[in-house]
Amino acid sequence: MTIDWANFTPWSSLAGGLLIGLAAAMFLLFNGRIAGISGIVGGLLRPARGDIFWRIAFVMGLVLAPIVFSLIAPLPAVRVDADNTMLIIAGLLVGIGTRYGSGCTSGHGICGLSRLSPRSIVATAAFMLAGFITVLVVRHLLN
Repeated sequence: MTIDWANFTPWSSLAGGLLIGLAAAMFLLFNGRIAGISGIVGGLLRPARGDIFWRIAFVMGLVLAPIVFSLIAPLPAVRVDADNTMLIIAGLLVGIGTRYGSGCTSGHGICGLSRLSPRSIVATAAFMLAGFITVLVVRHLLN
C-alpha cells in the first residue's frame, strides 16, 4: 500500500472529522437524538406525529451542503467503478445490513463509538469486516 502524497489532505480531513463530531454532539445535546442517517431517513418512511420537520431539515442539509460548498470551491471528481446494477444491489444490501445492525455507520461508527457503546463497537467491527471481505472478494477473487 502506498500513500498518494500529492493528494494527501490530513488537515482538511481532520477539519472534516471535527465538524462531523461537533455536529453529531450538537445534535445529541440539542435534540437528544443520535445522528444516524438510516434511522433518520427510515423515520421519514413511517413518520410519527410532530417528528417529520427535523428529519426533512436534516436530510435537506445533507443534500444542500455540497451544493453550497460548490459555490465556494470546486467539488472533487467522483469516479464510480461499478455499473448501475451493482450499485442497486449494493444499496439494497446496505439497507438490509442497517436493519439487522440496528443502525448504520454514522449512528454506530460516529455516535455510538464516541459514547463507548458496546453494541456500536461490535456493529462497527462487523461493518469493517464486511467491507474488508467485500473488497477481497470483488477486487481480488472475482477478477
